[in-house]
Amino acid sequence: MATGRTHRPATRSRGIPEATVARLPLYLRALTALSERSVPTVSSEELAAAAGVNSAKLRKDFSYLGSYGTRGVGYDVEYLVYQISRELGLTQDWPVVIVGIGNLGAALANYGGFASRGFRVAALIDADPAMAGKPVAGIPVQHTDDLEKIIQDNGVSIGVIATPAGAAQQVCDRLVAAGVTSILNFAPTVLTVPDGVDVRKVDLSIELQILAFHEQRKAGEETAAGDGALPATTRDASADQGPDGDVPAVMPA
Repeated sequence: MATGRTHRPATRSRGIPEATVARLPLYLRALTALSERSVPTVSSEELAAAAGVNSAKLRKDFSYLGSYGTRGVGYDVEYLVYQISRELGLTQDWPVVIVGIGNLGAALANYGGFASRGFRVAALIDADPAMAGKPVAGIPVQHTDDLEKIIQDNGVSIGVIATPAGAAQQVCDRLVAAGVTSILNFAPTVLTVPDGVDVRKVDLSIELQILAFHEQRKAGEETAAGDGALPATTRDASADQGPDGDVPAVMPA
């Protein structure tokens, strides 16, 4: 089986927009659920509803894949699963290292969804000497002194950072220097990387703050409605939409 070091997903070379790439995993999750129920075909409306997008956007996204469905029949579920998996690079093995095996890192190591989606946890790495050799999810933790050798020996191109914020940039720099070109960052800090390195940030505190904003707004609308004022939700929401029809995320200061 090919490794992530020698093969890259085809999405960029095919000119698929980043917004479409971001939605492909949503379609794949919905299609996988249909496949597990032995559903042979699905309409664009049904699949769009399951993925949480509108059907026009779904059809446009699938046109980038060269998949247009069959009028009156819909899309072949198994073929779409294969098509999207291929575009996302999930038809091959992607070895991944997780750096920082605290509570979050250990939880990630125990997450069963990695293997089922084409990602193999090749190594767990931590700076604490007391952690060295201890098994987490059946994998012995290795010390950060060996990070570069671990990356090279396992042909790793994807790294997951779950360290405290203060250590994240140094870990990131070492990963990149060792050849890692994609990083999933769980540390609550912004990483600086050179061109050619992709970073996806997962910040749970920011997501909670965004939810708090919406809860506060809903409470204000309920109060205004109780006072006889016009609820803010009646105005045209399209004014806030981006060029692709998505409502921009509200980021706290």
